[in-house]
Amino acid sequence: MILFYLFATPILSEKILKYVEKGQLRKDVSIIPNADAIVVLGGMFNYVKTASGAKNEWSDPDRFFGGLELFNAGKAKKLIFAGAKMPWAEKDQEIEGEILKKYALEFGVPDSVIKISGLVTTTEDEAREVRKLLPQTNKVILVTSAFHMARSKSLFERQGFCVITFPVDSKVSFETTTILDYLPEADSFKKSEMGIRELIGRMFYTIF
Repeated sequence: MILFYLFATPILSEKILKYVEKGQLRKDVSIIPNADAIVVLGGMFNYVKTASGAKNEWSDPDRFFGGLELFNAGKAKKLIFAGAKMPWAEKDQEIEGEILKKYALEFGVPDSVIKISGLVTTTEDEAREVRKLLPQTNKVILVTSAFHMARSKSLFERQGFCVITFPVDSKVSFETTTILDYLPEADSFKKSEMGIRELIGRMFYTIF
């Protein structure tokens, strides 16, 4: 009960996420150097039931809009989306990269510059499949959530890429600490779980 209480308090969950996101502050697009491609990692949709059936609904669109911001600033001539789909997903559920491509086209990105990776379920898969798409490319701008960036960068570097990071979707709050930060809440428990899971992932790839 004590552990549940502690990990559900904002004061602890924020410390965990600050450690996980350390050094991953969002950058002004103007200081990002040009690269061969912009790579946007998956993880932005929930599959939900609607009155007319089921559909993909945005959960964290920051990665998508971060990629668009970079492309519109002329930082690369290729925009790559991960072909993410979980093994347990419904058969009729669209691949995330296909959904993102449709949105990108609506925002005026030319079809010719958009690429979608092969089917992936993990960040390691994403790095491997992007390498297949870009066999001769070395420099990429990697767009993903701040808490996820350190592990993602490492996995893409394993594939021989020179990685320029563009972290988005920070989960850390910069509000003043109050007495409420010592009271448990479900959202803080979720943040603690997110941070601990990311640390376990880093440890796994450090060993293997």
